[in-house]
Amino acid sequence: MYALITVLAALLLVLILRHLKRRRVCLDVKRLDGKTALITDGISGIGKETAIALAKRGARVIIASQDEEKGESALRQIKRESVSMNVKLVYLNMANLQCIRNFCKEFLQNEKRLDILINNAGVPALLDWTENGFSLCFGVNHLGTFLLTNLLLDMLKSCSPSRVVTVTSDVYKYQKLDFAELNYNIVPLFTYCRSKLANIYFTHELANQMERHGVTACAVHPGYVVGDWISQFSILFRIVMYVISSMFFISSQEGAQSVIHCAVSDDILKHNGGYFSDCRPCKLRSYAQDSGIAKKLWEASEIMVNLSSSNKKNIKASVQ
Repeated sequence: MYALITVLAALLLVLILRHLKRRRVCLDVKRLDGKTALITDGISGIGKETAIALAKRGARVIIASQDEEKGESALRQIKRESVSMNVKLVYLNMANLQCIRNFCKEFLQNEKRLDILINNAGVPALLDWTENGFSLCFGVNHLGTFLLTNLLLDMLKSCSPSRVVTVTSDVYKYQKLDFAELNYNIVPLFTYCRSKLANIYFTHELANQMERHGVTACAVHPGYVVGDWISQFSILFRIVMYVISSMFFISSQEGAQSVIHCAVSDDILKHNGGYFSDCRPCKLRSYAQDSGIAKKLWEASEIMVNLSSSNKKNIKASVQ
């Protein structure tokens, strides 16, 4: 009798977990012929799955990564699974601001258009520093994304209607920004949460500034995805995460659905600056919707990455 009850309880638990992990699928079949999409860190996980989906729809897809060896392998896979040869791999180190500037300069010189920018690059909760002296999480997840997007904004505007999709996480709700200590790097998880909150503020202010220019911005929580990020931790941590992820996490293909939805669906146009999860708009915590904080972070970020109107003009002039 006890054995039967145990089996039934286990089956019930499995059904509950499957229900919790069930995700919506992007059903929009819109073609993207003639469009160009840039995906940062597009060689694995959500980025790679998104690249395959957009290439299948006819887009020219450019995947950016600092790992050229893995990038070449991913490039072959994306081309094979999407049955498209219109996919390109480019080198980009999001932890180095000068590398981002060089990348944008070359991109503007070599590419004719940019219709979809997917800011997918990010690092997990690690205590480390970028080459420019910023905490790794904040430096890559926010500042790198901020600089890259700003330097490509003119092209996005010239190709409007265009869109910027930034991958964030709902862990944003566990921290608030401290402007006296934006470069906080003490508790790894807190640093990560703050960087994800910064993604949301960035999206909010970007939408405000681009409202009249035909550039739609949105932030996406893809869900808790099993990815390559756990490989950066100890074996014990990886074992624990494997057990947890098998119960609660979703696959990269499932996690990519909301990103794909925001990249292709016209439903997001009425939610400019919005936050999406499970292929639909979701409500943010009240403090994450504060326009004043979003603008203040934008201005602080400009100073941190040394971005000014003259810097933008120099990049633009160098490609003309």
